[in-house]
Amino acid sequence: MTDTPKIIPVIPVAMPNEADAEIRGCAELEPYALRVLGDSMAPEFLEGQVIVLDPGLPATHGAYVVVDVEDGTIFRQFWIDGARKFLRPLNDAYAAVELTGEFRVRGVVLQRAGRRRAERKRYD
Repeated sequence: MTDTPKIIPVIPVAMPNEADAEIRGCAELEPYALRVLGDSMAPEFLEGQVIVLDPGLPATHGAYVVVDVEDGTIFRQFWIDGARKFLRPLNDAYAAVELTGEFRVRGVVLQRAGRRRAERKRYD
């Protein structure tokens, strides 16, 4: 074995311009995990639990979602009431958020992970 360092070239990649803004990489559609913060979704999702989200799934009535809204990013249950859409907490101490402006669904919860088998659950 030699002590000669191996040189790995770094090639810059051009950033997309506005015309290419709709092109997305495949990694953007891959499932990912987040840790639950707070107790707004208790008792179904407790603080510190890990949830797995799929950004490629549509938000349907009753689905658990992570959504970008005006004030930031929020984890709630997607609720449709006629033409109105809401983000409902499971904990009654928190208020529902009506989606009246622009919003972006970051992902739909596929699974809740846990250390014990009883803590794990799939949401299909």
